[in-house]
Formats: sequence, C-alpha cells, structure tokens
Amino acid sequence: MRIKSIAIAVALVLSTFYVPSAQAAQKPVIESFTFTPNEIDVLAASTKIEIELVVSHPNGIENVSTLVTLSSPRNDTLATYLIRTDSPVNKSLAKVTYRGSITVPRDLTTGVYNFKFEPLRNNGTGGDQYLTDALDPKKIRTLVGAEYGLLVRSGGELNFNYDTFTGPTYDSSLGFSANPIWKVGETYTPSKYYSLLVPSLSLGLSSTTPLVCSSDGKQLKFLKEGSCNFVVSTPKTNDYLAKTSSQTVTITAARVKSELIVGKIANQTAKDLPKSVSIFQVYSASEGYVFPQSETPTVCTGSGFFVRIASGGTCTLTYQTKETATFLASDLYKVSFEVVRDPQTITFTLPAKANISAKNLSLSSTPSSGGVVTYTTSSTGICAISGSTLSLLKNGNCVVVATQVGTATLAPASATSTVVIEGVVPAVKKTITCVKGKTSKKLTGTNPKCPAGYKLKK
Repeated sequence: MRIKSIAIAVALVLSTFYVPSAQAAQKPVIESFTFTPNEIDVLAASTKIEIELVVSHPNGIENVSTLVTLSSPRNDTLATYLIRTDSPVNKSLAKVTYRGSITVPRDLTTGVYNFKFEPLRNNGTGGDQYLTDALDPKKIRTLVGAEYGLLVRSGGELNFNYDTFTGPTYDSSLGFSANPIWKVGETYTPSKYYSLLVPSLSLGLSSTTPLVCSSDGKQLKFLKEGSCNFVVSTPKTNDYLAKTSSQTVTITAARVKSELIVGKIANQTAKDLPKSVSIFQVYSASEGYVFPQSETPTVCTGSGFFVRIASGGTCTLTYQTKETATFLASDLYKVSFEVVRDPQTITFTLPAKANISAKNLSLSSTPSSGGVVTYTTSSTGICAISGSTLSLLKNGNCVVVATQVGTATLAPASATSTVVIEGVVPAVKKTITCVKGKTSKKLTGTNPKCPAGYKLKK
C-alpha cells in the first residue's frame, strides 16, 4: 500500500477553507477544517470546542473516524475523535463530514494550541488508495506568532511565551560605524541592533550599573570605564510574556581626536600652467598619511604629496582624518596660497562732460591682453549701460567701470571713469483731444490739460 503517514498541524477559524496541493487528483481533498470558538478563557462559563472536518473523494472515504490532537509548544495535549455524521455510514459518499468536541479543562496551561489529526484514506484497493495531503492554513487573527490555532487564556491573560524580538546583531563587515563603540562618551541605541518581531510592542532599556552607563529608557550613555550591565526587554501584556536580553560589556577609555601638523605652501606664479608642485606630508596616528582635498578645484587639486595647479587665484587645501572605532575625526585644517597671475592694464576714459540731449554715448577701451571688456555703473538713475552703449538719463555724475576678467595666467583688471551729464532735456510736446458733447478741441503743449467742462478723449 502506498501510504504516507503525515502529521498535519492546522488551526483555522470557523468556515475557513483549505486548498490542497495539486500533487495528485486521486488524493482525498480536505474541503475544510474548522473549530469554534477559536479563543477561550478557562475562567469562562464554557470551555467546549466544537470541531468539524470535511473531506471529499470521488470514490468516497474509508475512515469512520479520525483522532484529533490539540497541543501547545510545551507539549500540553488534549485529544478527541471526530466521527462521521452520515448514518448509516456510506463509504461511497463523495463528501464526508466529521464532527467532535473537546472540553478544555480549567487547569490547562494558557497559550496557543494547534490541531493535528490522523490522515484519512479514500476507498479503493492496492495502489488506488491515498492519504490526505498536508493542509495550507489561513490566518485566523493578526496576533504575531499566534495567527493559527486556539488561544487559551485565564482571566484574559494568554501568557504567550514568544520571542518578541531578536538581537543583538553586529555586522563587522559594515565597518565600525555600524557597530557599537564601547568607550566613554559614546552612546548605544538598542533599536539599531535589535529587531522587534511584534510591532505593537516597544523595546525597553535599563541599566544595572548606572555609574558606568546610564539609561533614559531608549539609549545608553557610557560615563566611565568599567563593566556596563544593561537589559533590553519587551514588557508583559495580556498576550505576551515579558522578554529580556541581558548584556555585559566593558567600557574603555574615550576616543581621542587626531591632531595633525600641517606646513605652509609658498605662493606660486601662474607661469607654465598646468604644473605640479611638491608639498609637505601630513601623518596621523589614526590612519597614517592624510592627503589633501581642494576647496578650489578650478585653481588647484591635491594629489598625494603634490598639488596640481591649473589656474591663477587662491588655492585652498584641507586636511582631516575620519573617525574610527579608536579615534574621533580631527579638526579641519586649511592651507592656502596664492597662484599669482601676470598683471594687465585697461586704457579707458570718458569725456569730462556730456550734454543730456545727446541721449547716448559709445563706450570703448583697450585692455593690454586684448580680451573682452564689460561695462557696469553704480550711478543708478543718472545713466544706464547696455553692452557698450551708455544711456544719459538725467544730470549728475555718471561713474562707469570697465572690467576684463582675466585668464588662467592673467590677473583681472579694471578702470574707472566719470562723465558729468549736464544740459536741459528739450521739452517734448504732445497733443490731446478734449470733448464736450459733440464739440471737440485739440490742445498741444508740454503738459496740455482739457478746459473746464471738457473731458479727455481716450
């Protein structure tokens, strides 16, 4: 006989159906396995559990009964038989219902209990007989760790002995920053190293050595050298027992800050750019040689024990070590020097005076480098600049600055000139039309106005 002995753990709420595996259509199918209620209290009036199992096979089911066992992880067990409900028994019946009940004793230990039942066999002979497959249980509830099965409480207390969190987990492959630093002045946050398995709970933290390490309930602070004893926990609730994780660690001396010795770099000329210049070497106890980083990459970049200069201007290099499990990060050290560019000149003059009636002046200048010159003015309202054209707006001193921005090897240059704007702006006449009823008049002047009784025609 090809028979598999299968111990099947199932726990489903009333009217919950199970879908068998598609391994073989010849196996008896578990249509449903239900029990009610799915939660009891041993102090309640009734502790009776009604159980129903429905099995089907085209050739009928051979078994008259099956043994159902109710057990907890601690191996507290109860058992009863489920009996066929068809009477007289018709073994060729394609769908068979089995029913039974268990009365939970008042002194049964609280917790989560799961069901097992002996597998059932279809009618047939020899190789035509098969046992029921394992069941695929559906969730009865969302209580973590107790989604299936019967809950047995006492006075509302489940006292479920469940691992509500895991840890600690330290991964050295992620570097020191991912691991605790057991040194004076550091802190320890359990939520980084422990994982809650029951989201409705929260991690607690306490210290039994508050002079060495103190706790605010969420974080430890390491106060001095010595043994630090602390406990990570989740509290007891109506559902779960309290869980704790105790640790003892040794707190050592505080991390120190690396100190660096940096030198000076002499000013350089902008000739023969780009070029590399040898500079001093910086060494730290925490990470060995420290190489410079540039704050002015358009002017220079650090490269080992050299600085590569690309342009004139101010070159600023920085040195800093990173923090490690033994050392704090160093201060940020800065070293600056000038890359002196060749000077250039601009020849730029304006006429001493200009009559406002001219309205515009053309600007021109000659830079020694032959580069492009731009013009600006701070004499807002007196004059304005667009490109190389100066607009004369009103009487006063108009100051114009001509600038050449320079190049990688030439310094920027500027020249300033002032023109006095004077004269009178010719009056501009305009003509308006005034109306009164069907009568209209045209008036011309610098500021014409309609006579009394007339309105301006729009």
